[in-house]
Amino acid sequence: MAKSFAGNFFEDFRIGQVLRHATPRTLTGGDVALYGAIYGGRFAVPSSDIFARALGYDRSPVDELLAFHMVFGKTVPDISLNAVANLGYADGRFLKPVFPGDTLSATSEVIGLKENSNRQTGVVYVRTTGVNQAGETVLSYVRWVMVRKRDAAAVVEGQAVPSLPAAVAVADLPVPEGVAFDRYDTILAGAPHLWDDFVAGEKIDHVDGVTVEESDHMLATRLYQNTAKVHFNQHTEGQGRFGRRLIYGGHVISLARALSFNGLANAVHVVALNAGRHVNPLFAGGTVYAWSEVVEKAELPGRFDAGALRLRLVATKDRPCADFPDRNEKGEYPPEVILDLDYWAIMPRRIG
Repeated sequence: MAKSFAGNFFEDFRIGQVLRHATPRTLTGGDVALYGAIYGGRFAVPSSDIFARALGYDRSPVDELLAFHMVFGKTVPDISLNAVANLGYADGRFLKPVFPGDTLSATSEVIGLKENSNRQTGVVYVRTTGVNQAGETVLSYVRWVMVRKRDAAAVVEGQAVPSLPAAVAVADLPVPEGVAFDRYDTILAGAPHLWDDFVAGEKIDHVDGVTVEESDHMLATRLYQNTAKVHFNQHTEGQGRFGRRLIYGGHVISLARALSFNGLANAVHVVALNAGRHVNPLFAGGTVYAWSEVVEKAELPGRFDAGALRLRLVATKDRPCADFPDRNEKGEYPPEVILDLDYWAIMPRRIG
């Protein structure tokens, strides 16, 4: 009996199947520091215990996307070790803050399957749930991924595509308990612009660009214990479609979010992922830029100190965003667009 595991192929999945993922991960201050070193994020709440305590936290929570990547990494050996591409996200919610010292575990349920017409691959839809050491759900999201078949002739029964919401409803947005944003210091946070200052339809060029090196994405992906061979094995991936390793799409998400500080410094918490798509691949040597569009503004029920912004974050490669490169009338993206992410963020309101 083989002791090693080659990962699941498309025909190994069944709708309703529940996968309990291995290797719980305790997040440490070292993880937080390394995440900061890789992306250079400057958002005040995850950067300063003092700043966070002033709002009502015991200490700084970890960046929501660090928690997301840690949970995502747990799922890779069971879901996407044989992936061709991670295609998209929906219905993601960050339900509880995660702190250094918390231990995250993950499970996934297969909620949809669709074989591609070439019969070489198929799309697997899963809902993944991350829990802490107390069994509390800290985040949940749906993703879909294109996975190779082991045997092109294999018949996969019970295929169906799940119905997913276009966006998380405002009433369902999780707001951190016990946090008072009326004590938010915009000078220490780095920008004066609060929820009241933004309008739907506004576009923000985040200006800065960051060139991605092989060492950046390799180190980040190892940090998350993401074992997908498309990110690591040049020997096999060099013979594939692109001729080189792909950069983990989540690396682009975190980099674009860090870049968005310049213009959205007070978007303090990512609380929901409505939709997301990795439009085109990114390779080492490419320079990432980003811009955001305010899709919607919403008041939070029962809160006078903070509101919600629905933001569309677009990342590009080797193309500055002053002209906001976007889809054409046919819905086609220019080749430089690599990420289109729709999310909800909490932002303090102006008091008085």
